Amino acid sequence: MSATGIGAAVRRKEDQRFITGKGQYTDDINRPGQAYAYFLRSPHAHATIKKIDAKAALAMPGVIAVLTGDDLAADKIGGLICGWMIHSKDGSPMKAGPHPALAQGKVRYVGDHVAVVVAESLAQAKDAAEAVKVDYAELKAVVDPAAAQKNGAPQVHDVSSDNTVYQWHLGDKAATDAAFKQAKHVTRLDLVNNRLIPNAIEPRAAIGEYDPGTDAYTLYTTSQNPHVARLVLSAFVGIAPEHKLRVIAPDVGGGFGSKIFIYAEETVCTWAAKKVGRPVKWTAERSESFLADAHGRDHVTRAELALDDRGRILGLRVKTIANLGAYLSTFASSVPTYLYAPLLSGQYDIPAIYCEVDGVYTNTAPVDAYRGAGRPEATFVVERLVEVAAREMGLDPAALRKRNYIKKFPHQTPVIMNYDIGNYHASLDKALELADYQNFAKRKRESARRGRLRGIGFSSYIEACGIAPSQAVGSLGAGVGLWESAEVRVNPTGSVEILTGSHSHGQGHETTFAQLVSDRLGIPIEHVTVIHGDTDKVQFGMGTYGSRSGAVGMAAIAKAIDKVIAKGKKVAAHVLEASEGDIEFKDGKFTVAGTDKALGFGDVALQAYIAHKFSGQDLEPGLKEGAFYDPTNFTFPAGMHICEVEVDPQTGVTTIERWTAVDDFGTVINPMIVEGQVHGGVAQGIGQALLEGARYDENGQLVTASFMDYCMPRAGDLPSFTVGMTTTPCPSNPLGIKGCGEAGAIAAPAAVINAITDAVGHEDVAMPATPQVVWRACQKAAQRMAAE
Repeated sequence: MSATGIGAAVRRKEDQRFITGKGQYTDDINRPGQAYAYFLRSPHAHATIKKIDAKAALAMPGVIAVLTGDDLAADKIGGLICGWMIHSKDGSPMKAGPHPALAQGKVRYVGDHVAVVVAESLAQAKDAAEAVKVDYAELKAVVDPAAAQKNGAPQVHDVSSDNTVYQWHLGDKAATDAAFKQAKHVTRLDLVNNRLIPNAIEPRAAIGEYDPGTDAYTLYTTSQNPHVARLVLSAFVGIAPEHKLRVIAPDVGGGFGSKIFIYAEETVCTWAAKKVGRPVKWTAERSESFLADAHGRDHVTRAELALDDRGRILGLRVKTIANLGAYLSTFASSVPTYLYAPLLSGQYDIPAIYCEVDGVYTNTAPVDAYRGAGRPEATFVVERLVEVAAREMGLDPAALRKRNYIKKFPHQTPVIMNYDIGNYHASLDKALELADYQNFAKRKRESARRGRLRGIGFSSYIEACGIAPSQAVGSLGAGVGLWESAEVRVNPTGSVEILTGSHSHGQGHETTFAQLVSDRLGIPIEHVTVIHGDTDKVQFGMGTYGSRSGAVGMAAIAKAIDKVIAKGKKVAAHVLEASEGDIEFKDGKFTVAGTDKALGFGDVALQAYIAHKFSGQDLEPGLKEGAFYDPTNFTFPAGMHICEVEVDPQTGVTTIERWTAVDDFGTVINPMIVEGQVHGGVAQGIGQALLEGARYDENGQLVTASFMDYCMPRAGDLPSFTVGMTTTPCPSNPLGIKGCGEAGAIAAPAAVINAITDAVGHEDVAMPATPQVVWRACQKAAQRMAAE
């Protein structure tokens, strides 16, 4: 392994500019003559719009325009789309209500976009927004997903009289029912996967610009997939023809899924730029982000696990109501269906699984993919069930898991997925060792002497990453293929530019992608530049989400590098006057086999552009190759996380004393970056388990609309992490990569809640397990013990 190649812990190249304030984010960009947009948002969760009066606002200083949904409609600008079709179990398509970028006749959640004020300054736009008079007729709201389908519930969209988007299912119901009939033990749980609000360090932002000379638009935006944004805005929303729209996503300060989607603000800013003849800039305030960014999770689930008398799992039955909010966001429909139910087998050999999911509308912010996207919800269901089953049957939770782990690969689950490879026993064994599990009882006794309760919780997670084969996702309803593209440009001096359709928003692509090139071409990492995020520079690509940038994006780069090396051999053969078949490439040198005749990579690059030695027309000058890579399967990272907590029964305060994470990510390009991804993911998962939870009141008002009410994890809430790895290289892509970005967020919630419930002695602990929730659980346990 070289000092900068695959497997080396290279410091991130991009951090130099980030930590010195030299990055360029969307809000850092200012265009000549730009105006500023401020969105007037609905104060009501559900209301009809009778009239919008903007006369007073238009007369105020600096105001350029006040635009409404009627203006959008007049310009024939279409609504935002959901790009994944789900069919109900009766075969009917999902009921997708209209989603205009500015409300047309009705608002459906607090924060819905009613109008936009464009002014010379942001302060003037804000002042003018207060002068816009909107006559609302308020309607009753529905916010509880469990109540959305009931008779008499307020109707969010006319297309769905019972607020049901779809009633979907997966698995074999008859086989699962038969398994439960044979069971000697059944564990049943009612679970709520709490709603989360993404909070990337950089809020969303957009600048729309129109050039009347070329009749072309440019959109600068905080996007995880700029090419998809361009496609949707051109082909479906109708802003402009695709070749007349450039989308640039510069440095992006975190995404976690919330910046995958096409939102109203970038749509309106791009459209308004032509309307007012000026560039139009908008940057979200944090209060807007709380209200209008797509939220995550929000499931209500009834789950059952059937086991025989030896603790072998026979079947799993799940019924979930998934809150999709007021509108279907870009990929919302797929998250609680195909990104959720196919992972319900977990790491276990479960013969029969049946899952039903009802997606429902409510008068709340749209819900879409958030770090993990369906897999944290599935892991929480499976790992809570397995942990509780072990307790109910008097079995060690580690032993029960071992008894049911999949042992032979490939393994076809009863819910679509075919796991290609894994070694779950190895991860568990290593985690037990690192966590010092054998001495847990001793630590528990020590805590008891101090009046504390100590518990330990396990989470054997699996996820489907590298999303995914185009044919597979197409058959499941995806509106696009999920391949990736890359281009490798070798300059005459031997430096290399990598153009990738993946997008980096914190993952370290400028380092890891360069490590791959350095490793394969034998050149210094400093000679590699990674370019992304600009649809005019990079060929069409699908962006970054679902831990796909390594397994799919880097695989495309590897394919393009193979082509560069192949052409380099042709060039070297001409220059060295040898047969192409005799040319070998290793460690940055092209050598004639069995001789000392050789050329360095840079020499071959220069000769490719000089082209003096090429004879006839059999070899074109230059050294530039592109590739598209469509994976053959999902990748399946998996692992074991063990959480050990101490609870103060007098206050309900939970302290995480130990955290052990052992993950199998396949080939690891940069272990330092991977470990950082694990830390960040676990932090987000701990946040969900202990602190975070979006709450709406019965009128649809978001009561957790600021950091005063929505608690994010701080450093003091987190332990030191013990991180270990096992490795089974993925056979489904040329680099053996599985993906690492979401693992911690998937594993952590179940591990935390399993540990707390182990400590307090019963299962009635819901997320977020705040001190109040845990204190009440401790009181309940004490009352139960006193009664016994």
